[in-house]
Amino acid sequence: MNNLVNMTEGAYLAMHGLALIAQKQPERLSVKHLAEALDASRDHLAKVFQKLSKAGLVTSVRGPAGGFILNKAAEDISFLDIYEIIEGTVNLGACPLGKKMCAFHSCIFSSEFHRISEDIYHTYKKIKLSDFTA
Repeated sequence: MNNLVNMTEGAYLAMHGLALIAQKQPERLSVKHLAEALDASRDHLAKVFQKLSKAGLVTSVRGPAGGFILNKAAEDISFLDIYEIIEGTVNLGACPLGKKMCAFHSCIFSSEFHRISEDIYHTYKKIKLSDFTA
């Protein structure tokens, strides 16, 4: 199925995995548990959570009762924060298609694509992990 709005698997895993962790706080969730819940590769999920840990969003505890816990309150973590950790800082002024050159003097998509990009940006900024804890 084709979608107009796509997300990388890494961003998907980060957002969904952190939402699951936020729901279960203060319980720790292991990569194994998260991978099973998300039907994802443990190796890929481990790499995603390594980035999240390095960025300070989660702490990993080793051992049989180990797993991940949030380092910040769920209401202080937005989907935009998560997205930018996984994908890099969003540049709203750039071409939304990532092109360096355009065949036209003025971009034929510019006004609408930039508006849509800004809408998605602000939506990601508004969604907090705490939205999924109730």
